[in-house]
Amino acid sequence: MKGRFLDRLMGGDMEYFIKLLISVIIIIVCTQIGRKFPTLSGLIATMPLVSVIILVWIYSDNPGNFKLMEDFTKAALWGILPSILFFLAAYFCFIQHYPLSIVLSVSFGTWLMGAFVHQWLLR
Repeated sequence: MKGRFLDRLMGGDMEYFIKLLISVIIIIVCTQIGRKFPTLSGLIATMPLVSVIILVWIYSDNPGNFKLMEDFTKAALWGILPSILFFLAAYFCFIQHYPLSIVLSVSFGTWLMGAFVHQWLLR
């Protein structure tokens, strides 16, 4: 099992591993910053950093496919709206001092409704 994993890792999945590693490092760094500077961490978390990484990964996998890049960028632009709804719901739930499980449930439910509308509008 271990040998097959290393073979896959060295045989072409190394690029996937590097993508995964970079993504995890960004999340960990943001979490660590959030412990001391929550407002800075919030800013970093909402930066288009993830979108930039995804654009680079998509472009590196499909060089010159500008239609794919255009479609992703358009969807990401409109995807901001469900994300705003998520954070608005979370903010108002935290003001009411709801437990984290309720806050996340309400926020994800709100985001999910926004995501359905997002997908419906972009068909």
